[in-house]
Amino acid sequence: MEPSALNSIEIAKPEYYAEHGYPHDAWAMLRRTAPVFRYERPGLDPFWAVTKHADIVEVSRQPELYRSDQALFITPKESQTPDVILHQLLNMNPPEHPEYRGVTSHRFTPRALRERLTARIEEIAAEVLDAVVDREECDFVTDLSARFPLAVIAEMFGAPRSDWDLLIRLSNELVGAGDPEYNRGENQNDALQRARMEFFEYFSGLIEDRRKHPHDDISTVLVNGQVDGSPMPAFELLSYFALLIVAGNETTRNATTGGLYAFINNPEQWERLKRDPSLARWAAEEVLRWTSPVIHFLRVATADTELHGQKIRKNDTLALYYPSANRDEEVFEDPYRFDIGRNPNPHIAFGIGEHFCLGANLARVELQVMLRQLSERLEQVELAGPISRLRANFIGGIKHMPIRYKMRPRKH
Repeated sequence: MEPSALNSIEIAKPEYYAEHGYPHDAWAMLRRTAPVFRYERPGLDPFWAVTKHADIVEVSRQPELYRSDQALFITPKESQTPDVILHQLLNMNPPEHPEYRGVTSHRFTPRALRERLTARIEEIAAEVLDAVVDREECDFVTDLSARFPLAVIAEMFGAPRSDWDLLIRLSNELVGAGDPEYNRGENQNDALQRARMEFFEYFSGLIEDRRKHPHDDISTVLVNGQVDGSPMPAFELLSYFALLIVAGNETTRNATTGGLYAFINNPEQWERLKRDPSLARWAAEEVLRWTSPVIHFLRVATADTELHGQKIRKNDTLALYYPSANRDEEVFEDPYRFDIGRNPNPHIAFGIGEHFCLGANLARVELQVMLRQLSERLEQVELAGPISRLRANFIGGIKHMPIRYKMRPRKH
């Protein structure tokens, strides 16, 4: 491969993701010819693009050698800030990280979800579909896929229904700070800081309420959570609230939207699911592999080392590209085929190692429930207009997806 070909690929610009979606051709080229590639472009700090499944697993399982840092994702130099936007699980390292993770991890185990939440998730999904059952067209994102996981996580927090629209807006603005639809004309850094402050203002009120009036919810768990025997500091506590709301909304929302889009483009798989809704379990895993909503996370080397034949220097930055890993030809047979019966399916859409997604079990249940209910109730579905993608290089997703459909009422 000519160096000029590699030097012309685009994997970092948010505008590219908005206009074209994921750069799968570029990632495939890198996997074949330069799996650990020094990516240098004007306006960006250089980084190593890591694109193969095995290499990302290797990096992720060595948190002492490849640490999370203040910067979570690739940001143009002019938008970088010396301030930490949030101090939460994603940019923590051992021994701090497991201490904070342990505060809420018991609420996200499969057993806890079965005992506390699964039946309610089924009901919330049905209610969201009921709200559009009598219509012929809707925006699948704003009317369905954004509302469903937000409703679930809001109930887990004890946030009232009247606040759901506010939480959706703030989640959009924190994740989509570089998108003109969400940043109110501000630059990315200013938009991030404003969204953070609005989040903190909202959660400060919720925290104060739970201190006076404890509930059986995650808000109360967090307020009473201790790290090293002491209550969480205020900034870390507020950051934890923001992370769980955003992560609990964005991953499932984008996977659900991208999943239906994949089904529309692969109607034989949709018919397969409709014939056998029990395939929803495997379909959810294939949707996660196919959509890979988290595009990349950054790690920083703490010492000189080597990865896939490349010399990595201390303080070098690495970008772990999960959608690329989830199309790795050495791991997945026919990786560009959407196959809801794929098994085994060792995708890493939730990451791996120290930073494996805390809410992975919840997201899996939500996806399975929604896919099954959609397969049972959607008689017809097609696009009713062009989709609109998020302008971001960190989280990938569809902002708007107009659909035309026929939906049957729920069975009682």
